[in-house]
Amino acid sequence: MNHLNKTRRTILLGAALLSAGIAHSATAAEPLKVGLIVPMSGPFASTGRQVDAAVKLFMQQNGATVAGREVQIILKDDGGVSPDVTKRLAQELIARDKVQVLAGFGLTPLAFAAAPIATQAKVPMIVMNAATSVIPQRSPYIVRTGFTLAQVTAPIAQWAAKNKIKSVVTFVSDYGPGIDAEKVFVKDFTAAGGKIVASLRAPLRNPDYSPFLARVKDAKPDALFVFVPSGEGAAVLKQFTDRGLAQAGIKLIATGDVLDDDLMPSIGNAALGVVSSHHYSAAHPSPENKAFVAAFTKANKNMRPNFHAVGAYDGMHLLYAALKKTGGKSDGPALLEAMKGQSWTSVRGPVTIDPATRDIVQTVYIRKAEQVDGGVYNVEFDKVEKFKDPGVE
Repeated sequence: MNHLNKTRRTILLGAALLSAGIAHSATAAEPLKVGLIVPMSGPFASTGRQVDAAVKLFMQQNGATVAGREVQIILKDDGGVSPDVTKRLAQELIARDKVQVLAGFGLTPLAFAAAPIATQAKVPMIVMNAATSVIPQRSPYIVRTGFTLAQVTAPIAQWAAKNKIKSVVTFVSDYGPGIDAEKVFVKDFTAAGGKIVASLRAPLRNPDYSPFLARVKDAKPDALFVFVPSGEGAAVLKQFTDRGLAQAGIKLIATGDVLDDDLMPSIGNAALGVVSSHHYSAAHPSPENKAFVAAFTKANKNMRPNFHAVGAYDGMHLLYAALKKTGGKSDGPALLEAMKGQSWTSVRGPVTIDPATRDIVQTVYIRKAEQVDGGVYNVEFDKVEKFKDPGVE
């Protein structure tokens, strides 16, 4: 009898261990859920469309499983304008949908709103788009794969000073990235001997730039430096042309947001000759980028990829690389640690996640808008390699 009891206990124990093993393997193979928060509607919907398309393309090319984990994307539209909406969506994604990573974030105020949620939940937050320098300082869980406005502004300020531009009016959208761009441009241009005639700021959502441009025309600088967020560039360029500033001999120089690749077909010839600085152009001549542009345009009815698409594509690369490094473990601190210091050849060129700042180090290019194969593209002619965010005092 004792022998029978012992045998029964052995069988029951074996069954318990087996079921525990099955449960453990089920847990190990649970999908990794990513909450992707971007504007799919509203004034910045082009950003969301680019991000969504790039994430889908990356997963189509690299599979939906990495290190034994299926990656599931839960897409949420925050409309791009209300930090409260972004915060609520981040909370719901973590509490209800149990996401283990947050990603996206079209504009700075929205990234700021989600930052404390990431910190509280210990969930990595991949900022693919928003570009104010201080964003990673808002949460130890933030990693950025896009760019910073200061990072892409300093090179154009230095280029202008070296290329016979002696006086400039700066004109920026009045929020975090615009203020960063203004400060860095003024600092670097004046340090190189240039003169700032005036610094103008327009409301973030501003349909009519003509009163500002009238002031620029009256001031008669050698050049106008512009930053407006992606989606607003077409209006600025049209009104710059209509107001006759080019005919008055005023050059237009800008950050690449103004000459967004997604909008270049609609901007057309108004962009020709404009010199800008940015970390990505659809005309970047590397084989990696040529393949990316071809695949992206084929998958998205001839939509041209822009810098937001590249921030998202690289955000997915970073997530996959980190998961491989952790062997599929997705607890926040481990995943975050695996993201720090990652380096790879992006479609934009070589990039690294600075382990100290969790921000991206990359090449910034000086480009000129030119006719290429029947379209207008930003053609790179100079570059600053391994450029870190210079920070803003």
